[in-house]
Amino acid sequence: MTTPQSTLGVYVHAGEEYSRDTNYIEDRIVADPAAHTADNNHKFWPVEAGKYRLVAARACPWANRTLIVRRLLGLEDAISIGLPGPTHDARSWTFDLDKDGKDPVLGIERLQEAYFKRFPDYPRGITVPAIVDIKSGAVITNNFPQITEDSSKEWKEFHREGAPNLWPEELEDEMNQVMKRIYTEINNGVYRCGFAGSQEAYDAAFERLWTALDWVEERLATRRYLMGDHITEADIRLFTTLVRFDAVYYSHFKCGRQTIASMPNLWGYARDLFQTPSFGDTVDFQQIKEHYYIVHKDINPTGIVPAGPNLSGWMSEHGREKLGGSPFDADAGATAPGEVRASERVAAGHNPMYA
Repeated sequence: MTTPQSTLGVYVHAGEEYSRDTNYIEDRIVADPAAHTADNNHKFWPVEAGKYRLVAARACPWANRTLIVRRLLGLEDAISIGLPGPTHDARSWTFDLDKDGKDPVLGIERLQEAYFKRFPDYPRGITVPAIVDIKSGAVITNNFPQITEDSSKEWKEFHREGAPNLWPEELEDEMNQVMKRIYTEINNGVYRCGFAGSQEAYDAAFERLWTALDWVEERLATRRYLMGDHITEADIRLFTTLVRFDAVYYSHFKCGRQTIASMPNLWGYARDLFQTPSFGDTVDFQQIKEHYYIVHKDINPTGIVPAGPNLSGWMSEHGREKLGGSPFDADAGATAPGEVRASERVAAGHNPMYA
C-alpha cells in the first residue's frame, strides 16, 4: 500500500508500510538524440554545455549523488548548479539561500515553478535533483539514477581530463545487481524504517535494513570498494546513505541497532570515501540535520535540531589502504579532481573539512 504523499515527500500513515513513489519524468539528455526513439513518456534532449541547470539540495541523499558525480567528472563548466536551502514546505524546495530568495540563473523562488512551466498540472512530488532547461525554465528530468548514469555515459565530451570511469563495462552487470540491493534495502530501507506506520511494518523494515548492512560489512572485509580496487557509481550510491546514518537515520528514523562508526569495515570504508575529493567536500551536515529534523514534523513535531553528534571522526585515519587499490585507477589515466570552487564550497562549520 502506498503512503499518502505531499507534493514533496511522505508522511507516517498509521498501519501502513512505507512505499516510495518511483514515477519520475523519464526524459533523458543524451549525446545523440537521433539514436533514440522518443515516445509519450520519453523525450531525448541534446547534450550541450551551458544549456541546463542542475538543481540539487545538499540535504537530500539522492541529490548528493549528482553533486558527487558532477564534480568527479569535471562537469562544473558544462552544467551549472542551483542549491536550494535545506528545508521546504508542502509546495516546493525554495532558493532561500540565494540573494532575494531567487535562483540567480533561473530567477525563480521555488523549484515548483520549473515543474509547472513544463507540466502546469504536475501531480507528483517536486523533487531534487532536477535538471532544468535554462532558456525555457522548464524541468527536463528528475530521474535521479538516470541523471548520474547519463552524466557518465552521455556527457563524455565534457568530462575533465582524468575523469574516472564510474561504469566499467566488465563490472556493469554485477554492479547493477549490487546497486539494486543497495537502493531497495539500504537507501530506501532507512526511509522504510522511519516512515513505518505500525510496529509490524517497522520490525520488518528494520530486519531488512540490517540484513543488508551486514551483507555490505562482510563484502567490504576483503575489497577496498564495493566493486573492487577503485570507486564506481555503486560506491556513490551507498555513501550518501552512510554519511547521513549516524547523524540522522540512527535516531530520527529509528535505525539504531548500532552506529556505522561501530562497524569496522563500513566505518573505514565510509571515511575512505569521505576523504576522497568529491565525496566529503559535497556534504553539509548542518543542512542534512536541518532538513530531516525540521521538515519531518510527523516524526519530530518539535522541530528541534540536535547539536550532535561529534563529526570529527570523519577525518581520522581509515586504514583501508591495506586492502590495496586506490580511489582512482591510475592505470586507466584517472586522477582526483582539483579544489572545490569557492562558490560551491560547503559553509564553514558545516563539515569537519571546513571547521
